[in-house]
Amino acid sequence: QVQLVESGGGLVQPGGSLRLSCAASGMLFRIYDMAWYRQAPGKSRELVAAITTGGSTNYADSVKGRFTISRENAKNRLYLRMNSLKPEDTAVYYCNAKTGVGGATLDYWGQGTQVTVSS
Repeated sequence: QVQLVESGGGLVQPGGSLRLSCAASGMLFRIYDMAWYRQAPGKSRELVAAITTGGSTNYADSVKGRFTISRENAKNRLYLRMNSLKPEDTAVYYCNAKTGVGGATLDYWGQGTQVTVSS
């Protein structure tokens, strides 16, 4: 079965950096558009960054210039490099995989990894 497993979250001081990873299994990774979402307490889940199968990227305005999304198809991995972290970046970060097959949309989520930015 398809599994997405996030790692790399933790506690970091404002201005610090983290790199999140998402390990995918049970799927043909290279045909999926991938994305990172986050959800802060009391808020809706929001898109942070996305990368298509062709490598095109898209970022939320709040993270542009600070976060970088990348993928490594040979290793079935998705990454999110987060620099200059702010307290408002505190959230659970989720990995998402989506593709269309035979007219149907396949949409998978990881279990999330907590990122806390605090001094």
